[in-house]
Amino acid sequence: MEEIRLGTIGSGVIVHSILDAVKVTKGITCCAVYSRTQERGQELAKKYEAPKVYTDLDEMLQSEEINFVYVASPNLLHYEQTKRALLAGKNVICEKPFCTKADQARELVALAKERHLFLIDAVPTAFLPNFSIVKRELPKVGKIKLVLCNYSQYSSRYDLLEKGEVPNVFHPEFGGGCLMDINFYNVYLNTALFGKPKRSVYYPNIYGNLVDTSGILMMQYDGFVSESAGAKDTWGVNSAQIEGEKGYIYIKDGSNGIAEVKVVTKETEEVFNEQENPDRWFYEVQNLTKMVLADDYETNDRNLNVMINVIEILESSRKEAGIFFPGDEK
Repeated sequence: MEEIRLGTIGSGVIVHSILDAVKVTKGITCCAVYSRTQERGQELAKKYEAPKVYTDLDEMLQSEEINFVYVASPNLLHYEQTKRALLAGKNVICEKPFCTKADQARELVALAKERHLFLIDAVPTAFLPNFSIVKRELPKVGKIKLVLCNYSQYSSRYDLLEKGEVPNVFHPEFGGGCLMDINFYNVYLNTALFGKPKRSVYYPNIYGNLVDTSGILMMQYDGFVSESAGAKDTWGVNSAQIEGEKGYIYIKDGSNGIAEVKVVTKETEEVFNEQENPDRWFYEVQNLTKMVLADDYETNDRNLNVMINVIEILESSRKEAGIFFPGDEK
């Protein structure tokens, strides 16, 4: 492939972050935006110089000018919109969480492989240079015993919830909740490093009869336990720490950013940082573009395997905790 010609679905903050990175990345261009309203679509298109606005998704999917679709709609729409794009012959970049159900994720991966299309899980962690450092340095701390992750970011939409409104991010009808949003990154970091745990249990703070606004996920691996705390109703110091028998790795700013990696053993203390640009979406767009233009399906397949494991963990854990979305079997 010579160039990614992108059509976007969604107009939230995350879309702006991705398109900011697209503007400074060679090999990828925003050619169209889809929005339910012409006005909102035109605002996004004007800001990022996209030549076309669609309010009919099927019309955009039929466009020969587009070869990639970026799906950044509410969580429960990801599966249906991604499937429609793949069936229309478009490659897809799907925002996290990829799907709310593991069987849906497996179906989409199989469809993409059958049609030899890229299906990319848009979680920045996999594309960050500092994540590769964590993997490289992991053996130095010896046998892992504890993993401690925290990602707490107070949401302005929690204020709306307190006022009686129910924003999409906190609505079960849209697959909302903290585990599917903030805490997702902690689960991803663990799964990408250590694989799928033997068991996972989620202890949520559930708001009324809606979804979780914060909570702690415990994951039991062979020989060690991992704790992932996430919150949209508090704030704190975000970090991740991997503790082993010979030392520890401290990750500044935690799983969603990995701003710096400190490796401490009995003999040494080293600090690593290969991310001069603090914008994590910059590295995501840069490196996924390189992957696509190099036709590197092998790397993408490895990332998709991690994603499926993450969705399996999230789905089973939230259901056991009593958090259900439309279409779930109780």
